[in-house]
Amino acid sequence: MKSREEKRNLETIPVGSLGVISLEGCRSLGQKIDYYLVKWRTERESEHKDSLAFAGYQRDSYLLDARVPRFGSGEAKGVIMESVRGTDLYILVDVCNYSLTYSLCGHENHMSPDDHYQDLKRIISAVGGKARRITVIMPFLYESRQHKRTARESLDCAIALQELVAMGVDNIITFDAHDARVQNAIPLHGFETVMPSYQFIKNLLRHVKNLTIDSNHMMVISPDEGGMSRAIYIANVLGLDMGMFYKRRDYTRIVNGRNPIVAHEFLGTSVEGKDMIIIDDMISSGDSVLEVAAALKERKARKIFICATFGLFTSGLYKFDQAFKNGLIDKVLTTNLIYQTPALLEREWYINCDMSKYIAYLIDTLNHDTSISDLLNPNERIQRVVAKYKTRNM
Repeated sequence: MKSREEKRNLETIPVGSLGVISLEGCRSLGQKIDYYLVKWRTERESEHKDSLAFAGYQRDSYLLDARVPRFGSGEAKGVIMESVRGTDLYILVDVCNYSLTYSLCGHENHMSPDDHYQDLKRIISAVGGKARRITVIMPFLYESRQHKRTARESLDCAIALQELVAMGVDNIITFDAHDARVQNAIPLHGFETVMPSYQFIKNLLRHVKNLTIDSNHMMVISPDEGGMSRAIYIANVLGLDMGMFYKRRDYTRIVNGRNPIVAHEFLGTSVEGKDMIIIDDMISSGDSVLEVAAALKERKARKIFICATFGLFTSGLYKFDQAFKNGLIDKVLTTNLIYQTPALLEREWYINCDMSKYIAYLIDTLNHDTSISDLLNPNERIQRVVAKYKTRNM
């Protein structure tokens, strides 16, 4: 049976010779993506493969050598070590990788999202408009949590998007944007926010045995009103009921720049004896999602699985270790779209959802200027993996 990538109609002429620049913070993800691209293009048979339009189609690697060296003052410059003239260029950046450091006047400085974003602009600047097309793949959208104005505030995400398109970026691909409406800042350019729903379900079913996927035994939970659409989609695809928590806040006080949460109130049918899939865009400190898990356990929920696209774990892993030890949570699933600490990958309660193959599909298809709509709506693939799981567990 032919694999999916060979079934994709990729006989069209590529937009340009494919090139991928993976910034330092995204190095390991970039190497995995490159592995798939090399493999598929070596195996793919095309009658046009030897024509001029397909020149450079099959290569040992599509990763281009790009560096961002720094001066002693902490300033930097972007350098691309090979030609990018006429290439269809994909630039990968992880703005959340705080593990990288640089020397600032003799002090060790950890890279912040601002540093990574600045490096991205340096590389785009080094391209100098010579690429055929530039697509930025930024899994965690820079400053996406500051997406709307509630007082006299800056609109950082909108400004960043406008800056990128002004520098010649044609398309921006991100994952599970905090609020996809930020794309209104650049209405004449490509902006895709991709959901990892399929990868969550596939990895949950791969690692957890004896789940009964029906509305009597399982429920999907949104931990807040902002993430409703995520939960509704997965609940509808799996044929499950959905519940929601909303945050009751104390509007008389401000703590760490926001009104503190007083309680999580639940809306939905009974959760007693059912397995819970809590779905969210990110785990920051983890306080909210663990409070939701505790509230579900009080209502006699059975197993609790937390799915979040981005696992930031800004307050460390101790709280999750304790929650797992106390039987509050069963598994936590996040993607490898942002930096994961070695300690996280070793945790018994953690399931890593690899997104490299999916991003490789997107790059491969876009390079051929072919529709990616089937990749953006994974309903069919989810139904297949659920049917296979049910057959195996009958």
